[in-house]
Amino acid sequence: MPVARFKSHLATVVDLFRVPVDNPELTRAQFDAFSKQIPLLYFILITNTIAVAYTYVPLAPASLSMIVPGILIAVAGYRTFWWLRQRHVVRSDADILRSLRLTNWIAAPIAAGFTAWSFALYPYGDPFAKSQVAFYMAVTVIGCIFSLMHLRSSALIVTLVVDVPYVVFYFATGEPTLEAMAINNLLVTGAMVTVLIIYYRDFADLVASRKSLLAQQTATQALSDENFRLANLDSLTELPNRRRFFAELSNAFGDAERRKVRVAVGIIDLDGFKPINDNYGHSVGDRVLIEAGRRIREVCEGFGLQRVEFARLGGDEFGLVVCGDPDDADLARLGERIGAQVKLPYQLDTAHTGLSCSIGFASYPEAATTSEALYECADYSLYHAKRHQRGSTVIFSGELEAEIRSRGVIENLLRTSDFGSEMELVFQPIVDAMSEHTAGFETLARWHSPRLGWVSPADFIPAAERIGLIRPLTQALLTRALATAKTWPADVRLSFNLSAHDVCAAEGILPLISIIEKSGLSPRRIDFEITETAVTFDFVRAEQSIATLKAMGCGISLDDFGTGYSSLSHVHRLPLDKIKVDRSFVADVNENPVSHKILPLDKIKVDRSFVADVNENPVSHKIIKSLTGLCDDMEIACVVEGVETRAQLDTLRRLGCDFIQGYYFAKPMSADAIGDYLANERHRLDSAKVVA
Repeated sequence: MPVARFKSHLATVVDLFRVPVDNPELTRAQFDAFSKQIPLLYFILITNTIAVAYTYVPLAPASLSMIVPGILIAVAGYRTFWWLRQRHVVRSDADILRSLRLTNWIAAPIAAGFTAWSFALYPYGDPFAKSQVAFYMAVTVIGCIFSLMHLRSSALIVTLVVDVPYVVFYFATGEPTLEAMAINNLLVTGAMVTVLIIYYRDFADLVASRKSLLAQQTATQALSDENFRLANLDSLTELPNRRRFFAELSNAFGDAERRKVRVAVGIIDLDGFKPINDNYGHSVGDRVLIEAGRRIREVCEGFGLQRVEFARLGGDEFGLVVCGDPDDADLARLGERIGAQVKLPYQLDTAHTGLSCSIGFASYPEAATTSEALYECADYSLYHAKRHQRGSTVIFSGELEAEIRSRGVIENLLRTSDFGSEMELVFQPIVDAMSEHTAGFETLARWHSPRLGWVSPADFIPAAERIGLIRPLTQALLTRALATAKTWPADVRLSFNLSAHDVCAAEGILPLISIIEKSGLSPRRIDFEITETAVTFDFVRAEQSIATLKAMGCGISLDDFGTGYSSLSHVHRLPLDKIKVDRSFVADVNENPVSHKILPLDKIKVDRSFVADVNENPVSHKIIKSLTGLCDDMEIACVVEGVETRAQLDTLRRLGCDFIQGYYFAKPMSADAIGDYLANERHRLDSAKVVA
């Protein structure tokens, strides 16, 4: 056991004289600190040696007072110069380890050389000169040990090589003063070695903690970078997200302002994505979004000299920031390429889907002077494209600027309008096609603004929807319409239009039900007209609202049939050879005779666009005939609007249309004129019976 303990202690002592090889960070830290202090060590050694040599020039031979110290000073000077050069050299861990080991090997002979020279001078001096040698050795070795404290092994080597002979030599002189100096030097050296070992341990701990701190900082920075990446990344498509888009827009806009060049913002909306999502499910919808994003990104990455930043803004909407001073021709070309790629088929398992996209662009400085306003202009261009040029690219222009100003004026005035005094109701007859007897009236709203005069419903209804006023407007108009209808004969019905916001609101149609119950008018005399677009806005909620109204006894009419997602408005414009019936109509056709009658409808209202040329265009004629046949099979009524001539009426009667609406019978009239209109109708019909 004592042998083992001795070997352990011996190994510990030996380690004190070695440069650590298993800790590159500590070795490098030693080298960095040591390289800054080693020139100071040689400076102390050189200056003190010169002072002693100068003292002994008249006392000792020239070989000891000049030649030997000159050689020693030259070696020290060379080493000083060498270390000064290393301070600016980038070195590898292996180079640093070799340099420190070389220092260990050099420290012993250099220390031995100066010690031997000092002892050789000693006999030639007088008492003062001898004391100077003793003082020189004691002070110089202390300075060297302090300078070598970051390289513990070298400091200990110098201590052993100098101090052990020093103590032995001066004790051998028999001089009490020198013996006292030797003892004093031994005590100071012991204290310094203790301080050296403690300092080195703390230094090593500091380097280790610094390493740990750097590792922690690196991990923290990596985590921060990853969080930043995720915060700016769309999780589905892995494209930059809305946050990143607006950051890029802000940077690009600021750069364009400084350089006085153009920058453009584009917004892309996928046309027809919602039916894909509804019919095939969210899984297929997500894959379509991913594929569409990939296609658009490829177009942006390969678009000429302009740099295009691309991001997903949310849903089926994507954003572009086009840098590099693009002109309108560049934007039109970019929009055309994107549109062409988006229109390509999407083959996903058994689902073969197709869609298009509408794009709105706006450029600085033509369209706006701030990045926020530029985005709003691009958004309005997209709105215009979806409303008037679906599937195409629209670039913000002076005409759109005038339109958006008008839109803003309408919205602002609508917010402050008094629905009771400014909104007026007019009623257009809905006539039985065979008897020509008025079966009901459709309620139409008119807005007379004190500032703008008469404003078209095509302008103020969408504005009310945009600013969230459509539901209170609907409720106010329905209250008045029901009060008017209560004064009509019991066999005359009221037809009232509902928007998508009315039938798809989160709180449902409870306010409308309350109004109906308070009106005192039988729900069985009320027909609510709902467009195809309103139904597709949120089919599930629309279906629930319609079922509730039907349960009360209200009738439901599908308005503008053929202009929504059924796309029948295209059938009479395109030279088609086939129409492919969707699988949803076929799945249960044998089990459910009205499987295509998804909603519990009472009427389908055919858009006026099919009526205008019903006698001249055989395609329009065939479509209306097919629609009347469809309505007959589904056991629902067919209402045709836009009838203006007797010839159109006769044709539609032959085709089997149930109800007619149009200027041929009457234009929309005020509530006060309805009594006279019904009286004149009775007189006309009675006269016709007498003649018959």
